[in-house]
Amino acid sequence: MESRLSVATAAPASYKALYAVTNTIRSSSLPVLLQHLIDLRVSQINGCAFCIDMHGKEARHAGESAERIADLADWERSDRFDPAERAAFAWAETLTRSLHDRIDGAHRDLQRHFDTDQIGALTMAVATINAWNRIGIAQHIVVHEAA
Repeated sequence: MESRLSVATAAPASYKALYAVTNTIRSSSLPVLLQHLIDLRVSQINGCAFCIDMHGKEARHAGESAERIADLADWERSDRFDPAERAAFAWAETLTRSLHDRIDGAHRDLQRHFDTDQIGALTMAVATINAWNRIGIAQHIVVHEAA
């Protein structure tokens, strides 16, 4: 792996704190597979190639199908996702893209499928993966595939 800088080395305390937040979210009541899909979708929106690769692999390792992973970029037109997942993806996109005109409707839809703690965890998951994407883009990590 090559990178232009290491944020873990340049800002170790902050990096560890963000990693701790990620671990806290992972232990929440929000389904882990959904967390992986949220991480992947937000990474797709933000264009972080390293994160897209990593979260796609995590989702597959957690049991997600190749078809659903492939459909995630166009989840709104896919019939592979249930209403709760769709609400979570809409929330993630609304927050990531700062779609202020959609926030109330997206929140109402979330409330049909998730409790307050899960909505909090989902919100933190979206905020955290957005931060990780910015770090990944700043570092410009290039992953070399094995031959």
